Amino acid sequence: MTEALRLEHVYKRYSGHEAVRDLSLVVPAGMVYGILGPNGAGKSTTLRMVMNIISCDGGAIEVLGRAPDANGVLRRVGYLPEERGLYRKMRVLDVIVFFARLKGLAGPEARRRGHEWLERMGLGEWRLARVDTLSKGMQQKVQFITTVLHDPELLILDEPHSGLDPVNQEVLRETIAATSAAGRTVVLSTHNMNEAEALCDAVCIIAGGEKVLDGPVSALRRAHRGHRYRLRIEPTAAASELQELEALLARSTAGAAATMPGTDWEIEMTGRDPRALLGELARLPVQLERFERIEPTLHEIFLEHAGAGARRPERREATDA
Repeated sequence: MTEALRLEHVYKRYSGHEAVRDLSLVVPAGMVYGILGPNGAGKSTTLRMVMNIISCDGGAIEVLGRAPDANGVLRRVGYLPEERGLYRKMRVLDVIVFFARLKGLAGPEARRRGHEWLERMGLGEWRLARVDTLSKGMQQKVQFITTVLHDPELLILDEPHSGLDPVNQEVLRETIAATSAAGRTVVLSTHNMNEAEALCDAVCIIAGGEKVLDGPVSALRRAHRGHRYRLRIEPTAAASELQELEALLARSTAGAAATMPGTDWEIEMTGRDPRALLGELARLPVQLERFERIEPTLHEIFLEHAGAGARRPERREATDA
């Protein structure tokens, strides 16, 4: 199977409001795929339709090659919802084993894996405690364990870092990397662009319920390169050498867009061949250490394409992260 998830022209409406509008995307198997957008964009609504928690009002969804309501397919999926939900009166290990058995694990194996994961997440001594005695952050860890314990083929994480401390955020990153390395697929919903850029192979950006951009992260960054360049000179450059450099940049470019005194410069090269400037820089007495084209961050691309969507008023029916 080459595709873990496919959506084709999917719609979801609430009281006349379209929370998701004509959304199509394909997630190849074995990929870490980010669904990005501001609050209220439709991310969580989309994932709830994928998990057959709510039905779509139009279009088609395939999960691991089958419809979400096909018998047994969602047992092969691990889903961490935005709104966490555990049985608060149950003991921690018991609730983990309960959810694992729903996913098809035998009791002894579920208990063994539960012990391992509780130790890994620093909760071993709490295994016999009731869920409602745990802090919110600890409950988040238990919810995460119930999501990954059965080694799902497809792991769907809706704002997974919420409530996790830095140590367990690193455990989460390691789990995502290990899942991908094993040939499984991760779909990650977030509005944290730094997190997405660090973890995702490809992303889909949605705003106002609509897809505005998708593709591999590296390709998106290349496609959105402008004409900004960064140059770095030796930190021991004399004041007179810096003056020559500044004069050259003022003459031959649109000027220095930003500088860090003495070493790093960002310049705009619109309408000018950067190779010609590089030749002129080589003739200066200052020692040039680096000259490179600047690629935008995923955060900058997001603001360019979804910034307006981030400022739209949210509707209660479609509010998600």
